[in-house]
Amino acid sequence: GGDTRFMAMLVGVLLLGCSLVHAAALMGRAIVPQRVPVGASMKLADDGILGVGVIGAGRIGLVHLEALSSCDNAKAVIISNPTVSKAEAAAEKYKLPSFSGDAMDVINHPDVEAVWICSPSSFHADQIKACAAAGKHIFCEKPIATDLPETIEAINACEQAGVKLMTALQRRFDPNFQRVKQAIVKGEVGDVVTLKLCSRDPAPPPFEYVKGGGGIFKDMAVHDLDMARYLMGSEPIEILALGSCQIDEEIKVLPGPEAYDTANILMKFANGKCATIDVCRQAPYGYDQRAEVLGKEAMIMTDNTYPNTARIFSSTFTGNADMPYDFFMSRYKEAYVQETLAFVEALVNDEPSPCTGIDGLIALVMAIAAGKSAEEGRWVKMSELAPDLCTLEVAITGPLSPEECEAKVVGSDGTLDFGAVSSFFKRITTRV
Repeated sequence: GGDTRFMAMLVGVLLLGCSLVHAAALMGRAIVPQRVPVGASMKLADDGILGVGVIGAGRIGLVHLEALSSCDNAKAVIISNPTVSKAEAAAEKYKLPSFSGDAMDVINHPDVEAVWICSPSSFHADQIKACAAAGKHIFCEKPIATDLPETIEAINACEQAGVKLMTALQRRFDPNFQRVKQAIVKGEVGDVVTLKLCSRDPAPPPFEYVKGGGGIFKDMAVHDLDMARYLMGSEPIEILALGSCQIDEEIKVLPGPEAYDTANILMKFANGKCATIDVCRQAPYGYDQRAEVLGKEAMIMTDNTYPNTARIFSSTFTGNADMPYDFFMSRYKEAYVQETLAFVEALVNDEPSPCTGIDGLIALVMAIAAGKSAEEGRWVKMSELAPDLCTLEVAITGPLSPEECEAKVVGSDGTLDFGAVSSFFKRITTRV
């Protein structure tokens, strides 16, 4: 029906538009990382081991190196970072043969078949396109890009090059959320009535991180927006969001959603169900990640996870002896491993990416719609993003007026009309 056309349009964007290695070292001999160029390429071994290069030796890059170290059929062979000493330290810790200060050394390394992009968000789109041009598969931390045109262009580059792209939305691979999804799919809760998600950080990030970071919806709530869609198994059609500054007065001077540290979101889906989300940059009791799904037959929910199960019972307190896991790196440690294993298996067995570029694109569209709703104080339909998508037409015929855009892509019921938009996007994305 018309309510699902937005998803179909986004899938159309991608579908219509966009050596095995092993690091040979003698048994017992320590690997000494070398700065690229290293001269002769590493000798390839026909043992089913995937050669991986990592861009970015910051916090998340090290998380992914740790996850890769748990994978039997993949091996990181090189890492890059602008501060080359960080790349060198990471290479030494995880026994990588090579390191560099230049991301292109990773992308062009002869023994790299897949690249893990863990750089700052502003570099993602260009690095994805460079990987695609080099014929390398891509695992990219969210977001693919911070705006729609760049996101579509990057997805399209991968499709045209025939390489796989995975958007790293790690919560999909968390055992707790996986069990909730399983209960829905298997019918353990019956027909879903509603779901709600809670995401609260232990402390607000620094001002410089928030400034230019895209705001609370793109930077933080995007995970919850994606999880709501993933659990619901239906496409969002309308969003209402409220944003406010309750914690950090300093960020009030920033524009748009960057000035929010607290937000509440209500979403309507094509299947007629609703979801609610609350996010906050600070919870005094620690990192808070919960989900609850109410069905006609039962309810399933997740609670916060703790480093241990010890509980204290006294006359003044009863509860967990310690705080929940302190932040996402420890809370989602297993999820990072599982998403790594899932993508490596997809590459080794030539299967579809378990979390596609389109999934990342839809999450971005949802975050943009939420920001628009919070700024304008009203419900925002997904189809209202059509004018933003229509700006790509400039690559062919020049700018479109709102009326021209509506005539091209919006149906009479206000939803995006895939029948009208498919050829439109095919022309645009193949020529951007």
